Amino acid sequence: MTIHLVDPAPTSDDPDENTRHSRILLPRKTFGPRFGSTATVAIAVAVSLAPSLLPRASLIQGVLSGVLIAVALAVTALGRRLVPQRVRAQHGPREAEARWLAAAVATAMVAASATWAHHWQNTLRAAMEVAPIGLHYWLEVLAGSVVTATILVGGATGIRALIRMAGRARSVAALAAAAILLAWGITSVVSPSPDTASASTPVATLDPGMSGSPISLVNWNNLGTQGRRFVSIESSGSPVRVYVGLAAAPDDQSRADLAVRELERTGGFERDHLVVAVPTGSGWVDANAVQGFEDRWGDDVAIAAQQYSDTPSWVTFVFDRDAASRSARALVSAVREHIATMPPDQRPDLHVYGQSLGSIGGSAAFDDIQPGLCDALWAGPPAGSVRTDGATVLANTSDPVVWWQPSLLWSPPDLSRAVQDAPVPTWLPVVGFLQTTVDLFTSLDSAAGHGHRYGPEQAQCEPAVS
Repeated sequence: MTIHLVDPAPTSDDPDENTRHSRILLPRKTFGPRFGSTATVAIAVAVSLAPSLLPRASLIQGVLSGVLIAVALAVTALGRRLVPQRVRAQHGPREAEARWLAAAVATAMVAASATWAHHWQNTLRAAMEVAPIGLHYWLEVLAGSVVTATILVGGATGIRALIRMAGRARSVAALAAAAILLAWGITSVVSPSPDTASASTPVATLDPGMSGSPISLVNWNNLGTQGRRFVSIESSGSPVRVYVGLAAAPDDQSRADLAVRELERTGGFERDHLVVAVPTGSGWVDANAVQGFEDRWGDDVAIAAQQYSDTPSWVTFVFDRDAASRSARALVSAVREHIATMPPDQRPDLHVYGQSLGSIGGSAAFDDIQPGLCDALWAGPPAGSVRTDGATVLANTSDPVVWWQPSLLWSPPDLSRAVQDAPVPTWLPVVGFLQTTVDLFTSLDSAAGHGHRYGPEQAQCEPAVS
């Protein structure tokens, strides 16, 4: 806004009076987008389009771009409030032209970012055998970003108006209540109760080598959803699979003792190889790993697992990370104690396997039992959370779980133990952290061998543990 002076017609016969009112300040609008908004929005879009680890759906890309655009506009608005009015009122004679020039440069920057993003996405998709993107993809991204930014900016404006009308105290209370309801709703969606999830699980097994069978010490219903799926994984041989669900016993130690008795019942200790599989936070054991172990050793392997949580791994990781460690220590220690009572020439080789959060638990047990451990394998271990000394690590460079940790904000990830399965983006401070965080939401959407998905090769890795 430029201030200019005009000389109005005299309204009085008094010359002094006319002089006092001869200089009236009137606004003259300078057309064109503001420098601050133009720059911050362009930077926000460029950051949102930075290379990702995994192919990105148009919906997620649109939401990400829209969120960052809204944040950029909020930062710009805050900056204008912090700059004194007299400074903002100072404008040059050619400001309109300068503003439009800045807008043109910003548009070119966004176009270049989109072009590079298009190339990068199709390069990733070719490596992962996913269909390439085209014009339709970018139209969806544009629509998603506009809708997201509009909703966020409009919502922020509405909240400000609500606070002004209703008063600060009432508004804060209302917003807190809304946040609690939203959190409850999200938790209900991402963490359904075991009863509601049971409808999609298989029918009871009749195989005596499985937990949940009619002669098992663990009732079928007490296996839990993931336990029922575990014992129902297809097999061509005579597998021994032991699983103790949360409902089968009241605590980690009692579940571990029950698992040992179940291994005795099924003949698991009589096989040459015994795998203790530490589940993820939900209790899930990867079917690819199970089939890999059984393909590798046939009927000479038994697999045992016990559940420590029934919530998504990220919930357990954030709120009760030690649960996996406590459970793994209890089970591995109980198994080792029983093996120690067996004649040396009849003892099975003990293997500890964990994927994702399960690798954290297995790593904790590995610290405790290193002298007697035969094999340790961690698949997709969370960055900086797993001790890998002496263990075999299977990690994809496209797995965001392997990348993500707070230090990713300022330092590149350690990928020295990872296998390159796809092009690896250049790490950038802050930007790399943001893109990896977004990739976490789709880390399981890829085929085995990419992202946070691992195939039967999990069982083929040879460790260097004695």
